[in-house]
Amino acid sequence: MKRYYSKDAKKMVGKKILLRGWVHDVRVLGGISFLLLRDKEGLIQIVGEKKKVKKEIFDLIENLHQEDVIEVVGKVVESKAKNMKVEVVPEEIKVLNKSEVPLPLDPRGIIKTNLDTQINWRFLYLRTEEGRAIFKIQNEIINSFRKFFLKKGFIEIQPPVIIGSASEGGAELFPIPYFEKQAFLAQSPQLYKQMCALAFEKVFCVVPVFRAEKFNQPTHLNEIRQMDIEVAFANDEDVMKLLEECVTYIIKNVKKKNAEELKVLNQKLKIPKIPFKRVSYTQAIEFLQKKGEKISWGEDFSKTQEKILAKAFGEIFFIKDWPTQIKAFYAMPYKDNPKICRAFDLIYKGIEISSGTQRIHLPDLLIRQIKKKGLNPENFKFYIDTFRYGTPIHSGWSIGLERLTMCIAGRSNIREVCLFPRDRTRLIP
Repeated sequence: MKRYYSKDAKKMVGKKILLRGWVHDVRVLGGISFLLLRDKEGLIQIVGEKKKVKKEIFDLIENLHQEDVIEVVGKVVESKAKNMKVEVVPEEIKVLNKSEVPLPLDPRGIIKTNLDTQINWRFLYLRTEEGRAIFKIQNEIINSFRKFFLKKGFIEIQPPVIIGSASEGGAELFPIPYFEKQAFLAQSPQLYKQMCALAFEKVFCVVPVFRAEKFNQPTHLNEIRQMDIEVAFANDEDVMKLLEECVTYIIKNVKKKNAEELKVLNQKLKIPKIPFKRVSYTQAIEFLQKKGEKISWGEDFSKTQEKILAKAFGEIFFIKDWPTQIKAFYAMPYKDNPKICRAFDLIYKGIEISSGTQRIHLPDLLIRQIKKKGLNPENFKFYIDTFRYGTPIHSGWSIGLERLTMCIAGRSNIREVCLFPRDRTRLIP
């Protein structure tokens, strides 16, 4: 017999169907039993009246516990219950596997749990309405990102995660033994997506990246996923336009396709208007200084300061033209003012969700900038040589998947929107 899902049952009144899933809840009220079955599509009620079902079925329902795995064959009928259009009168119930009791986490969400418990028992949290809503939204974010760039003729690439030298400089690297050498987990697909853009012109990727920062902040993890693009024959403004179009497309799709999940999370999405506001780094610094913030030109913004800027400049906006000294070595400086480079960040709901630059495509300038960062150009020889054999200007950016999910799902901690978060203290589950 073909298996159906809870969602299918709404269209099958009067028909017999086979359902499989988990026991979400059981209530027995005198001569009638109510069983909520949960599958990947949602919940459906199984109703067993003592006078209308076999005694063994009624007794079986009475002895079921939360998270028992069962199979039900029954007839779909219209339901009188609130929020239930249909229900199933069972003819057969088979227990496929029993769950241990008590549960360490309540998938019904009736008993609230803290974040550590949610992560420690992640597989159970993913069965909650809240957990499923968050990661269904994240799934749509990734799908929308891919669809957007495939429609625009981009090619998806698969850059390496094990690399021989720092992608962006600095000491925030995880070293790993690699046979007789030392290698690192990639901070970014940066160098490789540039190399691919110089052949395919327009590329994108969704990749994990690793940063050995010893932070325990609500917006930081040591393993994240980035959604990246790189475009040849494009400057910083060209890819900023692609970024605002892409983010708007993602938000529109989530609003349309994840209406139920947004309702569960109590989120109302506002679709941004294009073009997004452009604010220069210098303007932002001057604004914060007027507000009494202790920050000097050449320093990065704190998370608190990003939120202050968001109150002034709106829900979503760019900060552009950053000091060259605080951006990566590959950021293209302005010819008339090398202290400033063609770099930008995108702030959404007070959080930086994306950053990008026009890249340096001139080998001599690239070597000088690498040296200024205190790095050895010999460690980047393969990368520098890429630009010796016919290189157009090119630009790109990356979106932090978890940060964008945080903003859309209205969560306050990035660990809530990462399936299996990795930070300074957590390596399991």
